[in-house]
Amino acid sequence: MAKINFGGTEENVVTREEFPLAKAKEVLKNDTIAIIGYGVQGPGQSLNLRDNGFNVIIGQRKSSKTWDKAIADGWVPGKNLFEIEEACQRGTILQFLLSDAGQITLWPTVKKHLTPGKALYFSHGFGITYKERTGIIPPADVDVILIAPKGSGTSLRRMFLQGRGLNSSYAIFQDATGKAWDRVVALGIGVGSGYLFETTFKKEVYSDLTGERGTLMGAIQGIFAAQYEVLRKNGHSPSEAFNETVEELTQSLMPLVAENGMDWMYANCSTTAQRGALDWWKKFRDASLPVFTELYKEVAAGNEAQRSIDSNSKDDYRVKLEEELKELRESEMWRAGAAVRKLRPENN
Repeated sequence: MAKINFGGTEENVVTREEFPLAKAKEVLKNDTIAIIGYGVQGPGQSLNLRDNGFNVIIGQRKSSKTWDKAIADGWVPGKNLFEIEEACQRGTILQFLLSDAGQITLWPTVKKHLTPGKALYFSHGFGITYKERTGIIPPADVDVILIAPKGSGTSLRRMFLQGRGLNSSYAIFQDATGKAWDRVVALGIGVGSGYLFETTFKKEVYSDLTGERGTLMGAIQGIFAAQYEVLRKNGHSPSEAFNETVEELTQSLMPLVAENGMDWMYANCSTTAQRGALDWWKKFRDASLPVFTELYKEVAAGNEAQRSIDSNSKDDYRVKLEEELKELRESEMWRAGAAVRKLRPENN
């Protein structure tokens, strides 16, 4: 484990150079990794582990769409694809990758198969951090660990196939065997992480819920919608408004930020753009800071978690979710976006 200086603060990180794949495979050579759930993170993590040479099985409900997806991805019923309870029984490391609501529902089934020495693995700190609300309280004689890729399972898989790695955080909630650190780092390397940075279950869920509601999803959609609306109200066409609001950011500028940082992106734009960005960014910061402050307080108080538990556990949740997503999808801005994407050269 290395200490790296990030902006004046030292952090514990693990790289693939100091903990190579061969070492990870040696650590887990006697383990059977059971992926419980094949939804958002399950496919990417399991396929990367399989391709990296680990012993992986899938636990999923039979006759579901995700069971069929697993078969399409090459998992074989009775060989490495099982009903959830059988996978829990067979696995020595249970990667609990269901949704937060799904974890609450299935916890009694998983818990009874957590025999001494096994490991319970999460990719989100929700279930453990809010255990008084979720009821997910692991037995004392198992390791409880976390690898949280900083992106979707789809991105994790795509980057793996490109020979790249998606950075992940790691945490240990409970080290019952004395091997939890080796296990969690080996799994982080196995799923295709770029580098691993240390956190706790609580910090992971606090940052994750803030980020999802903030710059990663909620805030950026709100900013997109506001700018698009202003441009349209002032006579700009849908194509112009979308390109200036979304397309240029995602296709041109964000890759520059990813490559070398915000200052480098600024340096590679026109002097007029530079001047405007430098004059206006603090105004946007000051306008949004109270919202982010309120958001973090709501996360820390457990209110966001409770809202998620309450809404996601309702019988009509999927129906209402689709209605809300349809509202986004059928808004003029994202209908314009669909048309713009079709016109990209790679799609013609």
